[in-house]
Formats: sequence, C-alpha cells, structure tokens
Amino acid sequence: MMVTVLLFGETLRQAVDENEVQCETAGVTTVKQLLEANQDKLAGLLPFLSKGELLVAINKKVGALDSAVKDGDTIKLTHQVHPTMDGAMWQNP
Repeated sequence: MMVTVLLFGETLRQAVDENEVQCETAGVTTVKQLLEANQDKLAGLLPFLSKGELLVAINKKVGALDSAVKDGDTIKLTHQVHPTMDGAMWQNP
C-alpha cells in the first residue's frame, strides 16, 4: 500500500531533498508512525517532528500527527515556525 507525502516550504524540501515522497505502509497507520517507519526517505523531517513544527493535512483536510492514514492518502506537510501558534489565532484574538 502506498501513501504520498507532499512537502511544502523550502525548509522541509531541503531537509528531504524532494517535493514529493512515496511511502509504503502495511495498513492503516498514523502520520507520526509513517514518518518514523520511513526514515530512509524522511529522516530529515524527524527534528521538526520532535519539536512539534509540522502542520499536517490529509486529503485536503486538516490533520494531526496522530491522524490515521491509509492506502492512497495524500499527506501535506508544512513547516510551522512558531509551534505555539496553532493556526487558529484568527479565531482567538
């Protein structure tokens, strides 16, 4: 089974040297588990993962590191410079 990981922003692209990575998965897993299981391709993302600096979207919907992914899903990752800002600041001025 295959999952596509799209990387947005120069910081993440430089960390992996790719814009798009295809990852094998044995079944339903989480985004975090997928990143950790594919260190051969995505090792450059682990520092951002450990600091909580990744924003996640799965199939055009907001996701999280513990969101489930399955065969055929597309994960979009963006570097979040300020992890304390969760993207909902406009709702909570």
